[in-house]
Amino acid sequence: MSTWEPRWPGRPTGAASLATRIGVHRAARGWTQQQLADRIGITRVGVSHLEAGISSPDARTVTLLASAFGLEPHDLAAGTDYPAAKADRLPLVVARRTEVEHQIALMDADLAWLDDDAVRVPARRADAVRARWRTTLDKLAAEVHDPDERTVLAAARRRLDP
Repeated sequence: MSTWEPRWPGRPTGAASLATRIGVHRAARGWTQQQLADRIGITRVGVSHLEAGISSPDARTVTLLASAFGLEPHDLAAGTDYPAAKADRLPLVVARRTEVEHQIALMDADLAWLDDDAVRVPARRADAVRARWRTTLDKLAAEVHDPDERTVLAAARRRLDP
């Protein structure tokens, strides 16, 4: 006679698991559990429990995770074991870029414009644009706490000053 044994924590694993999806997105960015925890304002143990499927994230946490991963909340939860009733309460849109990412994208667009051979930008104007971006990058560097963003800012500064 066979006996029934419960499988803890009782959630599916694999592609249909939100826990697995969180771990995959975190690992794809090269973040530790502590780094993800710092980004979304929970403990490392909290991230560990989310990735192991021990606890299920609330709508706020899914929203913060999606933002950290550069996704919309519904895209993070879609096709997983996340309850449909909870998914219905997720916001449709979140900020998918940090201020640093946003400003660097704008700077890169300006630098591409300055380097475009079809556009003849006077040297004085190009110098003014570069000076404005130096000031912006300096202000961002003074406000940033994330070591990864500091690295991104340093790389942007090198692109700005060839």
